[in-house]
Amino acid sequence: MTIATRHRGPASSGNGGWTAGALAAYLAPGPARVVLRSPPPLEVPLDVVRDDDGGVTASRGGVLVGRAGPAPEPPGAVEPVDAATAREAGTRYPGLTSHPFPSCFSCGTDRAAGDGLRIFPGRVAEDAGGRVRVAATWTPGADVDLPTTWAALDCVGGWAGDLEERLMVLGSMSADVRDLPRAGEEHVVVGGARGTDGRKTFTASSLHAADGRLLATAAHVWFAVDPKDFA
Repeated sequence: MTIATRHRGPASSGNGGWTAGALAAYLAPGPARVVLRSPPPLEVPLDVVRDDDGGVTASRGGVLVGRAGPAPEPPGAVEPVDAATAREAGTRYPGLTSHPFPSCFSCGTDRAAGDGLRIFPGRVAEDAGGRVRVAATWTPGADVDLPTTWAALDCVGGWAGDLEERLMVLGSMSADVRDLPRAGEEHVVVGGARGTDGRKTFTASSLHAADGRLLATAAHVWFAVDPKDFA
């Protein structure tokens, strides 16, 4: 397994969602959970080994990059919004003003259409407990696949969390992709905050088809990191 530079998140490492989805693709269909242990390196082969319990691990030079295995149940869905609301929310995307990883495959503002996914989530609601919900539209290209779908479910969670306040990267992600999105059709991605605990931020996301069908759900755990490590 090799992570192409195109599929980066931070400038020098793989997008967490795409990497997690690429590992999940080695498993049988169904809900999966992926834990990332170190920054996924770009443009180098990773050794992927199947474990006795049906999971897989990816490593490079003896350094564990991540592990994927079946999840006991699918993540819960985030309350949806219609496409018009999601489209309008994208105009308020905080990353348009300040972005920690502008070259990110999923949400980077420096990526051209057809290169990155350009999913730009903006705030649509905040509940009584202060938990934020964000949304964006996304039109997949012809190369849409399972890793790309996981990537689409990734950063929308971060922007629902506290990415505006502190730098953080994906530590683990669970997802259940019921159906792949259809190329050339507009979809809606929503993300929801689920709380914090020290360095950890918990979020969730959902992907909906143009007709409102729920295609996929995800849950994330993010870890705050030192900005100097990603300079």
